[in-house]
Parts: sequence; structure tokens; C-alpha cells
Amino acid sequence: MSTRRTLLAAGAGLLAAPAVHAQGAWPNRPVRVIVPWPPGGSTDVLVRLYAERLSPLLGQPFVVENRAGAGGNIGLDAVAKAAPDGYTIGIASVGHLCINPFLYARLAYDPAKDLAPVGVAWDLPNVAVVAAENNPARTLQDFITWAKAKRGGITYGSPGVGTTPHLSGALFCARTGIEGTHVPFRGAAQTIPAMLSGDVDFALDNLASYVPVITGGQMRAFGVTTPARWPTMPDIPTMAEAGLPNFVLTSWQGFVFPAGTPRAVIDRLGGALRQIVGQQEVKDQFLRVGALAEWSTPEQMTERANRDRPAWQEAVRISGARVE
Repeated sequence: MSTRRTLLAAGAGLLAAPAVHAQGAWPNRPVRVIVPWPPGGSTDVLVRLYAERLSPLLGQPFVVENRAGAGGNIGLDAVAKAAPDGYTIGIASVGHLCINPFLYARLAYDPAKDLAPVGVAWDLPNVAVVAAENNPARTLQDFITWAKAKRGGITYGSPGVGTTPHLSGALFCARTGIEGTHVPFRGAAQTIPAMLSGDVDFALDNLASYVPVITGGQMRAFGVTTPARWPTMPDIPTMAEAGLPNFVLTSWQGFVFPAGTPRAVIDRLGGALRQIVGQQEVKDQFLRVGALAEWSTPEQMTERANRDRPAWQEAVRISGARVE
């Protein structure tokens, strides 16, 4: 099965997976939770929040292991190749499931057949921003008009080639007819100073990184890439409200097991995650760091990946990005 195939096979495989003899028997030893990014980032922080609450709910330690590198592919490959016994879990992003199959010339794992979804865990929107002192635009439409008139086009920053901010920026420029040049950085910590100094014109980056500079007035936000306005920043319109319809592209992530993990184990973990997401304290913690805590079934996670994949495939094609 090609990496370009949908995750439907994975979802179907879950239904056919053998049941454990007693659902309560899992877990009976510590569970490894692989985060495919370095310690301290937003993914690591949010996974640890879940892990801390899973341990008392399920009676065993959930031990986070960071396996960073190759755009998160090293960690996901470790999950894919682990024994399907319920004792290795990973966190997969929309990048792993919907972008990397089109971005990378070769992947060591096939997200469609080697991973079993558990459910979506959270959503992270991107936000269209400019430096307030360097740009006269007050709305997204103002910015589009300004950008089209700018000799030589605009520059837009991102935390790297193939990331959702890079691809969102490329897709934005293509759909609006703006001439845009991508400027990759290591992260928002480098992109923001470049924008404030006037070296970069624009970004469609993760909202979580920009909340302080938006609320502080250094950045002007034109729109968020979510279907509805963001709960903690209701004054920012959606991209559709700002005049750019069909631009819902978010950096969601969800938990996965190796393919072949028994459905009873997947359901038990999913039930525990649902309890955690139902706690108001957890929802508030996520919102404070710019994320929306969510829960879904494995099938709903598969459906979401299938629904989002065409837009990201288009964005990869438009961007011209390719990793050999």
C-alpha cells in the first residue's frame, strides 16, 4: 500500500484486530509514549500533560520518550516498528499523516498501514500576522492589496520547509495571487524578531507562539485558520470571515499505536483520554498554551486525515517542497 493511500485501511484493521482476553489486563506494566520532537516544545508539554493523568487512571506509569529528528519521522518510525502489544504509543501530527507522504521522497514507514489511530488529542490553529509598525494594512483584504502592489512581492516566514506554516503561506500566496518568497527559520523565536525588524513581511504561523506579541500590540492578526473564532482571542476573525473562504488548515495531533494493536487496548486508552479531555482544568491548560483539547474515535481521526489530506497535498505541490 502506498504512503499516498488513505488511513482507511488502518481504521478497518482496528475493527479486525484480535481482542485481548480481559480488557482490564492492559496495562500491567509501564507504557512508553514516544514524542517525535525534542523536550520542551508544545507537543512535548501537551503529551506530558496527558501522561501525568493517564497513570492514575490506568494504574501504570506512562513514560514519555523523546525521539526527535527527520521532521518527526524517526519517532513515528519507532512507533510503527514497535510490538503491537499496547506498550508503545506515539503522538502523530497532521504533518506525519497528511503532509510527509507527499513531501518526502522516501519514508521508512507507511502511515496508512503501519499506524493504528487512537484519536485526535488537540488542535493548533495558524494565524495570519504582520508586524504592526511595518505594515499599514488593518485587515486581510488590505494586506492582500498591499502585497500585490509591493514591488518584488512579499516574504513570509515559517519554522521550516514542509511545516504547516510554510505550506499555509505558500497556499495563501497562490490563492490570492500574491508573489511570495518563503524564508525558513528554526522556529517562531527567530521568525518574530525578523518580522519586527522588517526583514520578513508576513507569517501564517502557529497561534500559540504569537499570542504574547499579538496581545502586546507588536503584531496585527488578520485571521485564524480554524472554522470558528479562537475562544481566547475572539476579536480575531476566521480566514473565511476575513474574506478567504475554504482556508481551514490546522496543526492537529493525535495518538497512535503500531498497527495490529488489539482494539480492546485502543478503546481502553481512548476512554481514558476522553475522561481527561472532559476535565475543565485540562481544557483551560490547553487554551493557555494556544491549543484546543479534543477527543475522537479512531474512525473519526481517520476521517479527518482523509478530509485534510487533499488540501495539504495541494499545498506541497504549490510550494515545490521536496525532501530527498
